Amino acid sequence: MVNRRGFFTSITKPLKQVKKEDTPPLIRPPYVKDKSIFQSKCPSCESLACVASCDEKIIFIDKETKTPTLNFSKNGCTFCDECAIACERDVLSLDDGTNNTYLNAIFQISIDNCVAHQGVICYSCKEPCIDDAILFNGMFNPIIDNEKCTACGFCISRCPTKAISYRVIP
Repeated sequence: MVNRRGFFTSITKPLKQVKKEDTPPLIRPPYVKDKSIFQSKCPSCESLACVASCDEKIIFIDKETKTPTLNFSKNGCTFCDECAIACERDVLSLDDGTNNTYLNAIFQISIDNCVAHQGVICYSCKEPCIDDAILFNGMFNPIIDNEKCTACGFCISRCPTKAISYRVIP
């Protein structure tokens, strides 16, 4: 069982470990029609229609690659289709014949940084998960079921200890 001091220490621990030069890998918006044309068409697009179309305000243009990327620090992706509808370069598309309502990432929960893994009752990541992809062993020890997870990112923005991270799928 974690005492009060241990709880607050575990919350601030991930914040102390983050370095300014650590930048997470880029997660692309959903509905990517063809990854090979992504780098060739997006950097020259000046309309920023995909950014403006996002009600969740998670699409940003990466300064280095000048391509759209997602930032889950405040919200997640609802797969509303608006970015694909707005895409003037046809890089994002709803009519490519595949069900591509997923993102190019796999999420995981850090056992060391997650307060639920330390014996504190916390469902902050599970509550916003519309896919029921976060499973608990009783009241503790959450894991992400990658078969169910669409990588929407809502769990990242809700975790009080920043214990959820992702790796990009090439």
